[in-house]
Amino acid sequence: MWRQLLEDGRSAFAEHWPHSLLVPVAVSLGGALLCWKLHGQKIKSIELGEGWWGSGEKPVSHGEDPRVRPFIIEASEADIEDLHRRLDATRFFSPLEDARFLYGFHSSHLRTVISYWRNKYDWKKQVKTLNKYPHFKTTIEGLDIHFIHVKPSHLSPGQKVYPLLMVHGWPGSFYEFYHILPLLTDSGNHGLNTDIVFEVICPSIPGYGFSDAPSKTGFNAFAAARIFYKLMLRLGFNEFYLQGGDWGSRITTILSQMKPESVKGLHLNFVMLPTGGLGRLKSLLIGQYMPWLVGLTREDVRRLYPYMEKNVFRIVRETGYLHIQATKPDTIGSALNDSPAGLAAYILEKFSTWTDNSFRDLEDGGLDRKFSLDDLLTNVMIYWITGSIASSMRFYKENFTRNYNRTPDTKIGVYVPTGIAAFPCELAHAPRVWAKQKFHNIVSYTYMPRGGHFAAFEEPELLARDIQNFVFKVEKM
Repeated sequence: MWRQLLEDGRSAFAEHWPHSLLVPVAVSLGGALLCWKLHGQKIKSIELGEGWWGSGEKPVSHGEDPRVRPFIIEASEADIEDLHRRLDATRFFSPLEDARFLYGFHSSHLRTVISYWRNKYDWKKQVKTLNKYPHFKTTIEGLDIHFIHVKPSHLSPGQKVYPLLMVHGWPGSFYEFYHILPLLTDSGNHGLNTDIVFEVICPSIPGYGFSDAPSKTGFNAFAAARIFYKLMLRLGFNEFYLQGGDWGSRITTILSQMKPESVKGLHLNFVMLPTGGLGRLKSLLIGQYMPWLVGLTREDVRRLYPYMEKNVFRIVRETGYLHIQATKPDTIGSALNDSPAGLAAYILEKFSTWTDNSFRDLEDGGLDRKFSLDDLLTNVMIYWITGSIASSMRFYKENFTRNYNRTPDTKIGVYVPTGIAAFPCELAHAPRVWAKQKFHNIVSYTYMPRGGHFAAFEEPELLARDIQNFVFKVEKM
């Protein structure tokens, strides 16, 4: 019926309105009718569920402690001495003369990194930087959940503040957001929109950094989404915005499918989509020659093709780690948890090629083109000090199960307002027309001018502006 109404409306306008107004009016009418079609329909959601991830059986005698406790990161002399001893004992191997980062982290550059880490990097100084934002812990489903909660320092009278939950991925941490936090919480002093100000909550995924690791198998993105929803409720937020990349993208997307009534908007800088089947194949085959027929833009074509080289081959080349972590994470975890040099090589190699694929051709991996070595090593130190590399990698095994493409989140759409920031050097490009198959209410889709996988770390201002613009549009709806 709604389609017939749309056609009747188009015919009526064609008779009485100038041709130049037909397109915008038709689009507006179509949007209104779509809203009318969805109005009154109960949007399907994922069941929230319940879980217990602490050691032993769930206590039945008393409820969970709801307190939110302040937490301070400490730098102990014993930890520093142990790190230095292990760095001094690093066994390097001979590099290939022309390998660059084509074989992984180039061993000659690893000597440079380890030398800086051992002789110049100041963990105590970096801990002071980490503690400049308020840290907290609270117990949810048997786990101590770590998070930072940053509120605006200055507000104009009557100014509205928007709660924003930002979730990191692997091999990142809450520290990825340290450069974007002042832009979001104190936008007026950084040249951004002063009307859109956030208070930001950045939790550590359980098993990452200072959040407890689950003691039981099965902890996946659904469990993480539920725990973070409970965290937001505990902090007093019944409605909030979400932002995520990497695993944070899947966790926040699932949360928006679990509790759409609580999620005011979902902003992503990495889009995880189902395989797409024959429809995706058709889009690819036609899109290279007649992109307009399948809804692809010129920019989509530039980023997608040649498809095998830019997408398939790159994904195969960059996901060997994924197969290991999705099958036997504890084996490689044993080595990385014991060797700081090995841990640094394993993690920092991702910050090279995932930032820009062309960095594979550089002997230093281009690491200093987007990051400081202090920032990179601080992220590594969060894994090292907490001994969380193995537990963080288990998250892959728990999520990449046999029925990965048949999980509840693949069976229903996402209907909350969604914003997508498409960075050109991301691991894979998701055109808007593909994203619309899952995200049915895309409010903004931005082709970002530069940047890769670690958007908040690489291009904090670009990402902050896009988040602001997205929220501004949602609030005007």
